[in-house]
Amino acid sequence: MSLWARLKMWFSRTGSEVLGWTLVVAGIILMPLPGPGTLILVSGVALLARHYAWARRLLEPLKARAIEAAVYGVQTIPRITVSVLGGVWLFALGVIWWVGPTIPEFEVLGIGFGPELPAQGWVTGLGLIASALLAWGLIVYSIRRWRGDPHAPGLDDRGLDGTSSTDEQTLA
Repeated sequence: MSLWARLKMWFSRTGSEVLGWTLVVAGIILMPLPGPGTLILVSGVALLARHYAWARRLLEPLKARAIEAAVYGVQTIPRITVSVLGGVWLFALGVIWWVGPTIPEFEVLGIGFGPELPAQGWVTGLGLIASALLAWGLIVYSIRRWRGDPHAPGLDDRGLDGTSSTDEQTLA
């Protein structure tokens, strides 16, 4: 067996599990911070789903809900516009946090802020910019994959608003 084949077999078993747990821990740590903490956490669970039944059970409803939300988000031009503008907002905040302007000092509920932004620096700025780029990429993917598709998941059943086509027919 060649070294490449052994490395590939090791990564498919041990390496992917180690990477999965690392991503889960990193995602949990990044959840309260600005940035893609949730996506990192779900990526870790997706890698662990190759090895653990509990991760597969956890991932299936997450996957279904994410696809349903993506389909819902690209059904109309206003939703797409708001999503793109959200990415612009994230990108702008990332640049501001990276540059780190001086802000006036103030207090909210006895907690003081200023003269620097909380968590100011290139790390936070880069996390916000990466989140914006990721959001735009996911918007483009969702538009290409699900916009205008009558058989898209989530459109037949109950939508994100909790109603279905049969509910709307009984109300009319």
